[in-house]
Amino acid sequence: MDYGYVDCHCHISAPEFEQDLEEVIQRAKAAGVKTLVAVTEGVEEFSRVLQLYECYPGLVAPCLGVHPLQMGRPGSEQRSVKPQDLDAALPQFYKHSESLVAIGEIGLDFTPWCAPTQQDRDDQMDVFIKQLNVARELQLPVNVHSRSAAKITIATMREQGISRALLHNFAGKPSVALEGVKAGYCFSFPPAVCRNQQRDKLIRQIPMEHICLETDSPALGLDKHERNEPCNIVLSCRYIADVKGLSPQTVQLVTAQNAHRLFPRANRR
Repeated sequence: MDYGYVDCHCHISAPEFEQDLEEVIQRAKAAGVKTLVAVTEGVEEFSRVLQLYECYPGLVAPCLGVHPLQMGRPGSEQRSVKPQDLDAALPQFYKHSESLVAIGEIGLDFTPWCAPTQQDRDDQMDVFIKQLNVARELQLPVNVHSRSAAKITIATMREQGISRALLHNFAGKPSVALEGVKAGYCFSFPPAVCRNQQRDKLIRQIPMEHICLETDSPALGLDKHERNEPCNIVLSCRYIADVKGLSPQTVQLVTAQNAHRLFPRANRR
């Protein structure tokens, strides 16, 4: 079966794509992308991602989730998530459960300027665990952010009995990644990994059966000052192939198989 490329983590509902979404979709299809696993960061995005799922059946695979960082008031910096940010989201998870391929983007971000206090970290953990519980209840995988919190993110998911997870743009230590591999989790890498060799050791140590491809578009492209797009998934594929000493075709096929094992509801329409 030709799965094509599976972009396991992208923000296709982001405002950056509003003006030319159709062209972005066409470029993705021309590059061989067959599935866009579309994540959200907050409840205000939920209706948009579900609308795109209706507009592009079989291509857009929707996830709903509340990110550990939220936008503050217009013009202000991002802030750490609060438990009340989840209130409006919880009923939506259940209402739209049949449409979802995963709960995401959820996770922990303990970067000091994003979560400066213990209360911030406690609030993030509270929101994370509540969403892990929803995923377990609905028998859905999770699409996870883990910045400056790799070890605790993986440990928390294991404690909560999560068996299917994607750790996106993973930048933790190889030893921590291998704990996730033991738990059966997958790891994905965006085109930004091509900018330097920092992730090479990590990519080499994670078994190919646990690697997926992502763009995290519109962010994390080859050039940090330019909008990233799903069609750039080919860059991640080539880079991982190079690091692993495999052909790009092998990496494309294996990562797509991994993605469909992780997100079995993708491509069902």
